[in-house]
Amino acid sequence: MNPRISKRMTKPDFQGEFTSRILKAAGDPSLISFAGGLPNPESFPVKEMEAAVSRVLERDGVRALQYSNTEGYAPLRKFISDRYATQGLEFSPDEIIITNGSQQALDMVAACLVDPGDEIVIEKPSYLAALQTFHLYDPRVLSVGLNEDGIDCDELEKLLAEHDPKFIYIIPNFQNPTGLTYTQAVRDRAAEIFRKSGLVVVEDNPYGELRFRGEGGKTFSEMLGEQVCELGTFSKIVAPGMRIGWIACKNKALYEKLLAYKSTMDLHTNIFGQMVLAEYLLDNDLDAQIEKIKVMYGEKADKMMDCMARYFPQGVSYTKPEGGMFIWATMPEGLAAVDVMEAAAARGVVVCPGDPFYEEERNVRTMRINYSNSSDEAIEKGIKILGDTMKELMAK
Repeated sequence: MNPRISKRMTKPDFQGEFTSRILKAAGDPSLISFAGGLPNPESFPVKEMEAAVSRVLERDGVRALQYSNTEGYAPLRKFISDRYATQGLEFSPDEIIITNGSQQALDMVAACLVDPGDEIVIEKPSYLAALQTFHLYDPRVLSVGLNEDGIDCDELEKLLAEHDPKFIYIIPNFQNPTGLTYTQAVRDRAAEIFRKSGLVVVEDNPYGELRFRGEGGKTFSEMLGEQVCELGTFSKIVAPGMRIGWIACKNKALYEKLLAYKSTMDLHTNIFGQMVLAEYLLDNDLDAQIEKIKVMYGEKADKMMDCMARYFPQGVSYTKPEGGMFIWATMPEGLAAVDVMEAAAARGVVVCPGDPFYEEERNVRTMRINYSNSSDEAIEKGIKILGDTMKELMAK
């Protein structure tokens, strides 16, 4: 039998190819993997979660195992709302939808806003799995470059004067893949440009609380209100395997469409997991949990940058993140990241070349390197191998 697969699923999936490779490498203990975006398992609150599971089942087991409402578990939505309030943001629990990670949130936004051929805007480079998701809805993807201080506002202003996109997708804090963060000056100017355009701003903020040095800036939600869809997740600050994220949306018309679409996708996010997570959050100090992660990631970032300074050849530059999980390396002209990836993989080290993070550019000389999920020994060994690999390819 030859099933008649939809056109949507038979199109080439460039980003998906790399996503599957990254996940496969992450599960191979014989490899040193800098390719993924995996939180460090040493931060996972296993014992605390075990206690939360027991309390939920003992006190409210029947409800935890039954169908539930689409918008999500009320105490969990209230926790998110209250936490936003401590950050100067006002989202009521009724403006929050619990999702299966922020990945589902990306799909919901695209499904509710994009018709085939509609224009959308992304940063250049951008999160590869977001690109993969958006492509399912056949948009025309426009890209705006990033500078060291954030999105290129001159380029952004020019693009929005010439086009009428449905939304722009941005990651202002410790951007994936670059690790860059928008300065407040860039946020202020970009917010004014967005305000004049009237387009929906999808602000993805999975790493915002993982700042280990420096000071942050305002969110676009704070500056633009209902023009913004704010995406968040517990994957980076509690545990990714729970697959619990959220959308915060003040625009009532869009909120209702997002909720309706989610109800057709999965009825609701795993209520048992939501209840366990809420129990954990109410009985434990999330700020202490995040502080532990920040200290760990700050030390690992410093370790990796120290190794890069010692082992990378001259001509290789890299970002110096103040938080998050990634470093973005740029190699000299003539050296393709895909070639480095293949040569390094043969030596047991896996990185992610920059190609899948771009809509159009290929054979680029950039790569994303993750520091959060490796031991210090693996960082030392892996970066040395990566540096030696670059030197040998450059010599050729």
